[in-house]
Amino acid sequence: ANKRGVHLFLSLERLESLRRKQNPAASPLQRIGLSATQRPLDEVATLLGGAESDPKRPEVLVPRPVTIVAAGRRKELEISIEMPLAPARDSVTEESSRTAEVVTREDATQGKSIWPAIHPRLVELIRSHRSTMLFVNNRRLAERLAAAINELAGEEIALAHHGSIAKETRRAIEERLKEGTLPAIVATSSLELGIDMGAVELVIQIESPPSIAAGLQRIGRAGHQVGAASKGIVFPKFRGDLLACAAASARMMAGEVEETRFPRNPLDVLAQQVVAMVATSPMT
Repeated sequence: ANKRGVHLFLSLERLESLRRKQNPAASPLQRIGLSATQRPLDEVATLLGGAESDPKRPEVLVPRPVTIVAAGRRKELEISIEMPLAPARDSVTEESSRTAEVVTREDATQGKSIWPAIHPRLVELIRSHRSTMLFVNNRRLAERLAAAINELAGEEIALAHHGSIAKETRRAIEERLKEGTLPAIVATSSLELGIDMGAVELVIQIESPPSIAAGLQRIGRAGHQVGAASKGIVFPKFRGDLLACAAASARMMAGEVEETRFPRNPLDVLAQQVVAMVATSPMT
């Protein structure tokens, strides 16, 4: 839904144009799109296939034919919501929850933070599963949560994983989780897609996910075998977040991901591509 996709598909059209010039008799480039969290499929198929100029009316674009294969079945999900708050801390608010990301035990003992109630439960869950992935919505929290879990556990049982960490270090962390030498990873969106994480038993989402699609991609990391259920636990960060977590979980269970609408006529991206095209060779 962002302009990176526009750049991608404009680049594909430029490749198709080169193919046509070099070998007009060859078949068009074949495009295959795979996703478990796109809706509606017709919209995505239009973007994937692109269009050709009508031979009789060059100013008219005709969408290329695309075959939609909806072969998947709904993944079995086991999602629960936990809010381990002691009665004395029922007054925790969004503001105090955010502040808790940068404060430690000093404020916790005064009932100002939700985290001392969550940390022991996270350690318990990590130790009761062979492999666990925790997802948070920002890098700072990933680092702080991993450090807090290790401090409470008295050993290294979790490491942070996000885009600011060197590629080699991220790969080493991923391999340790696969090998079973690291019980848990605290990740951001860096581990939603595209990386084989092996047999993950449990996914924990801290705070409501940024979108239903992201929540499904994250929870779907658990039980990533044929016929296995994906097990996830969602932890609200404050009482107001509980409502958002409940709504998101219900939509995830129903598979109701957000609709994708790609940008129409993004002239800024077109201008960039046109400059790149005419900088390399004359265009007519």
